[in-house]
Amino acid sequence: MALPVSADVSPATPVRSVSARHFVRLKLRVMGNNFRGQGWRIAMFIGGALLGLWFAAAGFFLFAAPGLAGNGRYAVLIAAAGGGLLVVGWLLLPLVFFGVDETLDPARFALLPLPRRTLVTGLFVAALISVPVLAVLIASSGLVLTAWSLGGWSAGLFAVVGVLAGILLCVAASRAVTSAFATMLRSRRVRDLAAVLLAVTAALIGPLQVFGLAALREADWTRMTGVATVIGWTPLGAPWTVGIDVAQGRVWAAPVKLLITVVALGALLAWWSRSLESAMVGAASAGKAPVRRGVTGGAVAQLFPRVAGWARRDRFGALVAREARYWWRDARRRANLITIAVVGIFVPVLINVTGGDFAAMNDEGLTAATSDSSPVVVTISMLFVGVLAAVTLANQFGFDGSAYAANVVAGVPGRVELRARMTAFSLYVLPMLGVVAVVLSLLLSRPGWIGLTIGALVATYGAGLAVNSLVSVLGAYSLPETSNPFAMNSGAGLAKGLLTLLAMLASAVAAVPMVVAAALLGDAWLWLALPVGAAYGLGAALLGAYLAGDVLDRRLPELLATVTPRR
Repeated sequence: MALPVSADVSPATPVRSVSARHFVRLKLRVMGNNFRGQGWRIAMFIGGALLGLWFAAAGFFLFAAPGLAGNGRYAVLIAAAGGGLLVVGWLLLPLVFFGVDETLDPARFALLPLPRRTLVTGLFVAALISVPVLAVLIASSGLVLTAWSLGGWSAGLFAVVGVLAGILLCVAASRAVTSAFATMLRSRRVRDLAAVLLAVTAALIGPLQVFGLAALREADWTRMTGVATVIGWTPLGAPWTVGIDVAQGRVWAAPVKLLITVVALGALLAWWSRSLESAMVGAASAGKAPVRRGVTGGAVAQLFPRVAGWARRDRFGALVAREARYWWRDARRRANLITIAVVGIFVPVLINVTGGDFAAMNDEGLTAATSDSSPVVVTISMLFVGVLAAVTLANQFGFDGSAYAANVVAGVPGRVELRARMTAFSLYVLPMLGVVAVVLSLLLSRPGWIGLTIGALVATYGAGLAVNSLVSVLGAYSLPETSNPFAMNSGAGLAKGLLTLLAMLASAVAAVPMVVAAALLGDAWLWLALPVGAAYGLGAALLGAYLAGDVLDRRLPELLATVTPRR
């Protein structure tokens, strides 16, 4: 089968005249069409631009601090550490929070005879037209001021080149990672392996952060500068420290670091090119469909996945089976489940094992910090996990997109719809929360606290379901029709971030009674937490479905129009 993108296109083919500027014009045109008649999107875009400029100004003064103070002692430290954090942020934030802007969906170019180089170059240049890139450019310009103040115009000129190369590296890294994860998560064969690798990676981050912060507490500034110097010779810090090296007389280091940056940039673009092509041609195969043995009840029973095999064969059961199947097979939803599994274990362990003090390491290891754990601290950490688990449903109708029209036409009552969605989602999340509760209790050497942890988790999760049910009806937004589970439309990244923050704050407030009870009841709460938490969570979820269901019944047409992607 011929690939849609090929490097062997004939020179006489008209598409050879396509350049990066065509992709930029196309992106601006699509962005303008998306904003047309959408006042809330324009407001979100303006708000995101203002917020980005605020962070950009703060970053500018941070990077420019050594130059403004006329002291270059810590210039390498600020450049390497700050620049490295920028690159890491561009790698991680799109995966877990904001998503990545794909106004130009690569899949739309699959049938066009575009050379691979033209496609990758055009999409890469178009990706540079965004508010985050502008914010990083303004913030990192502080390095230019520092280099210029410390070493004159030549150092400032090298700093400009380094800053531009660093921005290109950030964008390329973000695109390569999200595209690669999109391909991996879409593949049924490597789905479990991806989950395991992500979980192991997250499990290592916690201990490394604890030991790193403990070492940071004991280290002096000279040692930290030495660490920053090492980071400056890696792709994370190389482009940002070029101007500082020239200012401090290490002119020979500038071309070497720029070469390191160029090699890393080329490797990332090559990686993105391969994963982008796989996503376009559907190279990730799900393999042969498994043969289900021992299934009884005919064709209808086979539509119910095993996790929902207990559901009644009626409207409610069919909705539960549909949602359960989608949560397991849809790459975008599966990415959220993996995030819950990873962060749900990492955060409570980090908070409770360190006693809330990330640098609380001494000669006795973690034992001293562990003794400071209390039911209140454990409940607060469980509150965060439960809120994070439920916030995934803040845009649950956006996952459906135009397919939600089937439910609208069928006239599914809002309360039934929301209860079914809660039930299907809980089939996967509740076992995860149970594992978190047991693991944390064992790590704290307090198996008697399992009831406390489970009760706090269930109560917070139920309150979060109630809040997010209402948020999903009133604050839904459309998601791009693409195979990349991390893709977002223009302006929707900020909408996702603000909606997530609002839902998490409201869910946390709704779960505060559990923290108050843990503080007031003392040891009695260890016995009451499980039954009270289960009743509180279940009652809150049912009440939320009841109230949000009425709102959903009144807003069906508006909701469908909101979640339907605009072409």
